[in-house]
Amino acid sequence: MLMTLPRRCVPLCLLAGLLAAQQTIRVDVHLVNVGFSVRDANGHLVTNLTQDDFEVSEDGVPQKISFFARSTDVPLKLGLLMDVSGSQDSFVKPHIKDLQTFLKSVLGPKDEAFMVCFGNHLRLVSDFSNSAKELVNGLETLHKGKVEFAEIGPREHRILGTAFYDAIYYSVTQMLAHAEGGRKALIIFSDGEDNSSAHHMMEAIEAAQSQDVLLFAVRYTEERNGQLNARNKYGIRVMERIARETGGADYDAKEKGLKANFEQIGEQLRSSYEMAYHSTDPSDDGTFRKIKIRTKQPGLTVRAKTGYYAHE
Repeated sequence: MLMTLPRRCVPLCLLAGLLAAQQTIRVDVHLVNVGFSVRDANGHLVTNLTQDDFEVSEDGVPQKISFFARSTDVPLKLGLLMDVSGSQDSFVKPHIKDLQTFLKSVLGPKDEAFMVCFGNHLRLVSDFSNSAKELVNGLETLHKGKVEFAEIGPREHRILGTAFYDAIYYSVTQMLAHAEGGRKALIIFSDGEDNSSAHHMMEAIEAAQSQDVLLFAVRYTEERNGQLNARNKYGIRVMERIARETGGADYDAKEKGLKANFEQIGEQLRSSYEMAYHSTDPSDDGTFRKIKIRTKQPGLTVRAKTGYYAHE
């Protein structure tokens, strides 16, 4: 059954109004919150723009910007989703040091991150923390197999497999939906293959769009005899789509290496913008509302979520 998700998000300075009940988030003010980044013609991030440099529309109708901030002005709430199923285990373990270095560089004094490891279970190996060491220790403890970590989401009967979509869905609805203020992002380390989730891809995307969570997909796909099979190719398309639909980015870890991927993600997290607007259409009719952000300066490209579903 499709869970009811928030119609809109409150801007960062007004997030105290969030209330939760049975996976449903209700807000008192009809506002749409959007995180986004801007690049020039050479692909470089542009960080010196102001509210006056942007226009936003919803389904082609111009909207008035009510809130605007640079990423460095607001705290970061970050989730790390680590696929520890058989196909990914050999990829995660060798890069723990790179992960810790990344977290040290990206987490400021007011920022927090959590970590979920998933296969056929969704293990919360570290709750929100500002400590890179504490976050990585949780992952190392899981690999040693000496601690049974709590799960997020309802306990599902899964026979082996990988619950990729459930990991995204419950990380958004259970962890980030109730986080107070700030930018929100998930970094997902996986091959994008799913065979045991209770939710499907569009539910995971809708959850992220509704809570304005950027999805960064770091993909590692094992090739058999130098070839990708049909499931591999499908997983690649999934990783590309979840990033594109939410305003994040996807990376092939084999191309430049995980260290370079971390640097690119960190740069975007530190160089993005946040805005909010009152929608001119307050109806909760369940339709998908397309969001378009344009810059008034030529030669610049905006990367943001494609829209949201107008649920109550």
